[in-house]
Amino acid sequence: MDYILKRSKRKTIGLEITDEGLVVRAPMRASKREIERVIRQHREWILRRMAQREILQAKVREKGLLSREEIKDLSDRARAYIPQRVAYYAPMLGVQPGRIAIRTQKTRWGSCSAKGNLNFNCLLMLTPPEVIDSVVVHELCHLLEMNHSSKFYQHVLRVFPDYYKHHAWLRKHGPEIMARAHSMV
Repeated sequence: MDYILKRSKRKTIGLEITDEGLVVRAPMRASKREIERVIRQHREWILRRMAQREILQAKVREKGLLSREEIKDLSDRARAYIPQRVAYYAPMLGVQPGRIAIRTQKTRWGSCSAKGNLNFNCLLMLTPPEVIDSVVVHELCHLLEMNHSSKFYQHVLRVFPDYYKHHAWLRKHGPEIMARAHSMV
């Protein structure tokens, strides 16, 4: 199996499927034999992920990439909509977020900084309103717990009992939405 090898000061061998194919990230001292053992060991995972990527690429080709104008429109809509949702849920949790930023991110739907600032992906505007709310509640709960512990999810579920249903929707459909904003074809 062909792969691109990238060595660094890491401790373990990591595998990633990218536009270029299989990328193996390995420690400086890892032998070729050890690297190929890990690839053989994870062969089924690699093949499954490559097939998933092919399907995703086909869907993106079918629907097309989002234009700059479309992304700007999504950003404008998100700046108007998401802060309202934050304002709706924050009192229920007893939290006061800092700054709210809207970005076009490649891998995240939202994040919360240690200073209490919230970041949201403008691509959320391509999801159902309940999915947006699930991400808003998730990030607001990080103002109470900066982790993903059971206590964190207790806060989430107290305010948003259907969280897991909408989280599952995002896991299923999110990669296609993200791919439409970031050329991978």
